[in-house]
Amino acid sequence: MTPQTVRSVLAASVLFAFAGAGFALYAVLTRSADSRKAAAPAPIATADALQSAFVSVADRVRPAVVHIGTLQVARGRRPPMIPGPKGDDPFFKDFFDQFFGRGPGRREEFQTPGLGSGVIVDKRGYVLTNFHVVRGADAVTVRLADKQEFRGRIVGTDSKTDIAIIKFDAPVDVRVATLGNSDALRVGEWAIAIGNPFGLDQTVTVGVVSATGRADVGIATYENFIQTDASINPGNSGGPLVNLRGEVIGINTAIVATGQGIGFAIPANMVKRVTAQLIDRGRVQRGWIGVALQPMSAELAQAMGLADTKGAIVARVYPGSPAETAGLAQNDVIVGFDGTPVEDYHQLQRMSSEAEVGRKVKVDLVRRREKKTVELRVAEAPDTGPTAETRPK
Repeated sequence: MTPQTVRSVLAASVLFAFAGAGFALYAVLTRSADSRKAAAPAPIATADALQSAFVSVADRVRPAVVHIGTLQVARGRRPPMIPGPKGDDPFFKDFFDQFFGRGPGRREEFQTPGLGSGVIVDKRGYVLTNFHVVRGADAVTVRLADKQEFRGRIVGTDSKTDIAIIKFDAPVDVRVATLGNSDALRVGEWAIAIGNPFGLDQTVTVGVVSATGRADVGIATYENFIQTDASINPGNSGGPLVNLRGEVIGINTAIVATGQGIGFAIPANMVKRVTAQLIDRGRVQRGWIGVALQPMSAELAQAMGLADTKGAIVARVYPGSPAETAGLAQNDVIVGFDGTPVEDYHQLQRMSSEAEVGRKVKVDLVRRREKKTVELRVAEAPDTGPTAETRPK
């Protein structure tokens, strides 16, 4: 074999080797792509999984959602005579007496019914709802998902967060809902509202968490609402807002009447603190430092030499309060409370109200462009007078 022939054979061998490797690599890549296609979920499978999640949450939570009926009794005195020019006509007098009773100045009793929703949070029969659902009620009934009906008793209410607790004699197999961690909520997560809108029991609607930390809504003193576009209507108040894990992340409380898809729920973590106190003592004990607050603006921040609009301005210091004892003054800007930076006056309201009564806390402030730190002892908010670190009206 000549050298030229040897070189030709070697070249052909190398060419065939590369060609074989190329075909082998192509086969591996093709199999890998096919396997990825097989592993990728089909759109219909994803939709079925999501649907199953909604159905599972509804099956789990609906039995813990109750219909709350209220009755408010008002008494008034009927006018002693028939109004109008026919007041002396015997025919009209008999007609009037037939429907309104006889006798001048007769006292009449008027009963005003109301309805709302609630969710069972304890096997002992404690139901969580809104304060405005039971406000002024003389009688309360609790109707379960299986139509069993019980007389309810108002254990405690808190108008400042619009929360109330009702107690009824619960069956041993009563279903209880779990309160989740609302601090972990993210905008865009699924949200499921369950309640009794317009008396339509056990209604389920679906939306998303539209926003968190909503304040200045004008519903309650302490506001930190979850906003959702899950359909909420009259009668939904007091019902749960639930995530896809079946945890209650909020209590539905209000809607924007002039808008669509704008509802608000009290976050579960706020509910937990209030509910525990209402069950234990029938009322809520709150911390108080004794200041009225003013929100920060860009103009005020610039005038005070601050780098941003974070913090809360002290508009007033109440006499005899912890703030006065600690030396806080009007126009101080509180920028830190117990080691936590203050974003705005709403946050300071919540932190001071949730602080343990009797505990000493450090307050960081800016006064005439100088930073200071003072220490004060948190007092219990009085039952009357200034009960919160509020914005001046």
